[in-house]
Amino acid sequence: MNDSLSQLKDIHLPPPVSWWPPAPGWWLLAILVVITAIVLVRYLRRERHGRLYQASLRELNAIRAGFLEQQDPQRLAADLSRLLRRVAITLRPDPEVAGLTGKDWLAWLDAQIDSNDFTTGEGRFLEDGAYRPAAELQNAEALLTLVEKWLKQVTREATRV
Repeated sequence: MNDSLSQLKDIHLPPPVSWWPPAPGWWLLAILVVITAIVLVRYLRRERHGRLYQASLRELNAIRAGFLEQQDPQRLAADLSRLLRRVAITLRPDPEVAGLTGKDWLAWLDAQIDSNDFTTGEGRFLEDGAYRPAAELQNAEALLTLVEKWLKQVTREATRV
């Protein structure tokens, strides 16, 4: 009996399990986490800009109502300029945007929507309408519609980023 025991060899354990390469389930989990992160970031960005558009539209409607009540073109120009500047700085927090004035500001507004309505159209009133003593506004509704178009297009483009 001793003879048969002496012929036995030691137990050979298999090599330890390597951490690389991961099992297919881990690969799927990693891909799922990355896709979820991308979708979440896009959703939050879209939601943020959607809220910005809704808030700016509410403010634009308040400006419109105030103008219809008071018929003050100087105040209309100042309020619209303030609204456009705040939205522009919110969407593009660039120090150059904050410092633009006059024709450069109007050209920048036009560049955002591929238009020339601010530099050559009704938007020109925003350049100095708030500072003219007897500001003559040709078509207030066209100006308000232009600002609304700008807000809609700029916030829509921001959600696509």
